[in-house]
Amino acid sequence: MTGERTASPHGATYKLQKALAQAGLGSRREMEQWIQAGRVTVNGVKARLGARVGAQDVVMVDGRILRSAAPERLPQVLIYHKPEGEIASRDDPAGRPSVFDKLPRLRDAKWVAVGRLDFNSSGLLLFTTSGELANRMMHPSHELDREYAVRVRGRLTEEQGARLLSGIRLEDGMARCESVSTEGGEGANRWYRVVLREGRNRIVRRLFDALGLSISRLMRVRFGPVVLPPRLRRGQILELAPAEVRQLLTTLGLPVPRPRAARGPAETHRHRRPYRAR
Repeated sequence: MTGERTASPHGATYKLQKALAQAGLGSRREMEQWIQAGRVTVNGVKARLGARVGAQDVVMVDGRILRSAAPERLPQVLIYHKPEGEIASRDDPAGRPSVFDKLPRLRDAKWVAVGRLDFNSSGLLLFTTSGELANRMMHPSHELDREYAVRVRGRLTEEQGARLLSGIRLEDGMARCESVSTEGGEGANRWYRVVLREGRNRIVRRLFDALGLSISRLMRVRFGPVVLPPRLRRGQILELAPAEVRQLLTTLGLPVPRPRAARGPAETHRHRRPYRAR
């Protein structure tokens, strides 16, 4: 990662906001806001945006010492099969059920959602303790595929399919699908597979709305290299094994922490079988 990691006499150093995100405290953007708000110190001095830190530095957040300023621990990654009827944010004024209420509790980190699914959508929703991993998967510059199974009331004409591929102007700019394929259907309903490389709010629904077609079901089945496992039922969680996390980091071009000589708690208590969310 050019410009992200440099060598020093004391070992590798990282941008402070990246190190905080990698420690599972939140997204890189959130960490930048924390630094600007004066919540972070390095070696007893209030941190500045753009500062670099390494394993030898003492980083404190809100007066509490961060265990390590360098991404030495392997992040955790969860696949959650989100059912319809849950929001993908922590707070909701309407008091609707949140996906975050279903996740296992963490002691010294927090779950970061990789993208979102709206209240009426279902399917693959990823969570990780690494804000850097989440940022890499979500950022538009990396153009990761998002694949959806879409059930539509009505039939997509050849002209409408061509418009999805060429681009449709929405209220917040142009949007297009990378591919559209027919999956069959019965009666008035038809299933389609669509692939996009962005994650704007309700982007799939808005594209079909612009064509005058109503989506009756929308399910995400893939995000980048991660596929929703067929055996994972709605409301179930599957945690990636350490080897799978390392493969994901490598695929995304992120640094992979070296395996520890003795496996610590972060790698011993992993669910390799689907389990029901809380």
